Amino acid sequence: MNRRHFLLASASALAFANISPARANVPAPLSPDVSPPMSDREAFVSWMQKNRGEDAGYLGQRFDRFLQLVSHQDLWDEADKRAYLLTPREEFVTAENLSRAYEWHHLNIGFGVTITGPHTVARMTNTLGIKRGDKVLEIGTGSGYQSAYLSNLTDKIWSIEIIPALARRTRALYDSLIARGYSEYSVINTKNADGYYGWEEAAPFDKIIVTCGIDHIPPPLLQQISPRGIMVIPVGPPGAQHVIKAVKQKAADGTMSVTRSDIYGGAIIPFVPFTGGHQT
Repeated sequence: MNRRHFLLASASALAFANISPARANVPAPLSPDVSPPMSDREAFVSWMQKNRGEDAGYLGQRFDRFLQLVSHQDLWDEADKRAYLLTPREEFVTAENLSRAYEWHHLNIGFGVTITGPHTVARMTNTLGIKRGDKVLEIGTGSGYQSAYLSNLTDKIWSIEIIPALARRTRALYDSLIARGYSEYSVINTKNADGYYGWEEAAPFDKIIVTCGIDHIPPPLLQQISPRGIMVIPVGPPGAQHVIKAVKQKAADGTMSVTRSDIYGGAIIPFVPFTGGHQT
């Protein structure tokens, strides 16, 4: 066993031991047109306890962070506000980080990777402008939080994780949450593979979100996004990425082009590195 495999195996054992415990059972599924109160903390907590069976302490922290997301302009669309408020971030952090679930920063989840901070998740997701029925591909399943968030926006999600043990753990977590009543997670399709090459058999996708940093946009992902599709991806050297919005456009003569913009206006946002066979 080489050093990398040994470290991943050790991280796997530790992460499985520290996975956060179950906390809620959802009384009944919510239809996409039902939203919790968004203007009052107490009303939100009460409504969510009744309709989602979740813990008041975490709900209060979620709402407090929600106000910060809106204030910092990381969250602005009504559908995305609903998606954030309905996604229990505490279910996707490790047990040792439960008290920090709604902190600004990314948190370790084992395997040498992290769960991205809520502000970055919100801004990247809202930038995509996801509508119900959009086909969305996520590169880097990680903790599972991002796809859980997406499942409150659309019913067509594909997510790829390259680390086998992490892919298994997160799939098991989704299945556990579905069994506890989070039926929206049943729309999340997952597989263990190298995300650099996308998910060709499920393409084309309307939206693609990449949750790990790379120094270029992978050509297979550009090929698998539909005309007028949008990708959000951290691009740049290790630890110094810019989060790019790439919009694929088709001209009248059939030629394709990609328009790029920086969703943080040039600010550096560090991400864990993109790994895979393309580097060999």
